[in-house]
Amino acid sequence: MSFTSEFKEFALKGNVMDLAVGVIIGGAFGKIVDSIVGDLIMPIVGKIFGGLDFSNYFVPLAGQTATTLAEAKKAGAVFAYGNFITILFNFLILAFIIFMMVKQMNKMKREAPPPPPAPPAPTPEDVLLLREIRDALRK
Repeated sequence: MSFTSEFKEFALKGNVMDLAVGVIIGGAFGKIVDSIVGDLIMPIVGKIFGGLDFSNYFVPLAGQTATTLAEAKKAGAVFAYGNFITILFNFLILAFIIFMMVKQMNKMKREAPPPPPAPPAPTPEDVLLLREIRDALRK
């Protein structure tokens, strides 16, 4: 089998195609969750905590005096813990949504009823004959 035909056989298997579709949809879904967290949730959380924007929480490591994270990164290294908080919220929401999806899919799967018990197999004729001999000897 040649390398190209072997690769073609591998690439066209159902599992590889399913994985490719899952990765593409997952990437798009990740962007949606990023937008939900960055544009909807974090502003509300920031408002609750006094109008603060978590994405601009950082500790300058190179003595910068910048007021935004982008400016501080241009001037040197920063410890951007606010950005980490935002990404952590992102992950938690995404994990919760995936958990709920898997839970619903498991609920939708119907367990197949167990098959009825098989009728007992007929006793072989040689066993029946041996039983008759045994019973005859007992008499």
